[in-house]
Amino acid sequence: MVFCKEKRNFAASKRKALVMKAYQPYGITEKDYRQAQPLIDAAQAFAQTSYQTIYIIDYFSDRFLYVSDNPIFRCGRTIEEIMAEGYGFFVGNTTEEEAPLLAEIHEASLAALGEVAMEEKRRCLVSYDFHLVTDMRRLLVNHKLTPLALDGSGKVWLALCVASFSARREMGHVQFYQLLTKKFSEYSIAEHRWVERKEMVMKPEEKEMLVLSSRGYSVGEIAEIMHKSEDTVKLYRKQLFDKLDAGNITEAMAYAVNYGLL
Repeated sequence: MVFCKEKRNFAASKRKALVMKAYQPYGITEKDYRQAQPLIDAAQAFAQTSYQTIYIIDYFSDRFLYVSDNPIFRCGRTIEEIMAEGYGFFVGNTTEEEAPLLAEIHEASLAALGEVAMEEKRRCLVSYDFHLVTDMRRLLVNHKLTPLALDGSGKVWLALCVASFSARREMGHVQFYQLLTKKFSEYSIAEHRWVERKEMVMKPEEKEMLVLSSRGYSVGEIAEIMHKSEDTVKLYRKQLFDKLDAGNITEAMAYAVNYGLL
């Protein structure tokens, strides 16, 4: 599916208007931007060690403050164009049917962050999957967002965004984690609301199995180390994959580390 330039620009403009209306930090000065330079430098250093695409979104000016140079997720756009569009870049370059859902997810995520105590905001993480359209291909992307800097009232001024290939098969899977309090919610697109879920807790056997698997041990080797049968190890793995909604050991390990389960 290919989007014409006018349609893409319309979507980006619509997204910009929504963000400016619903979520606008205030009181950010030139001094604040100078003090934010170390955050940009850290993001750039991180991007040099990762295949993922790193963004810093600036909600005060409604643009990206930093975009790493990864051509896979640029959709044929220049870094300057992406920086100017901000989050509208994603809405303008997704599929037509997903564009309003992506805007809704983003609005819901900002609203959820607004309900969190100021001292906890920087320890929150939002994760969701959607399609980017680039060179006549649809790429299913996982997008994570976490606050970096707040304004005086506690609204998110800067947020770190990480885009990578999703291991799932469809868009959605919208999850909100409060890592300090271990609260976990999922956004129901059908019901247009967050639904709180039980805290994810890994059993000691699941943790051991996951760590050993990530080190390259086979099921048989893990069974021997844990003094369990191979069928038991396979059961641990299945239960863990179901619990984390993961498709493989790499994805399960990433979830466990990101969400403080190990």
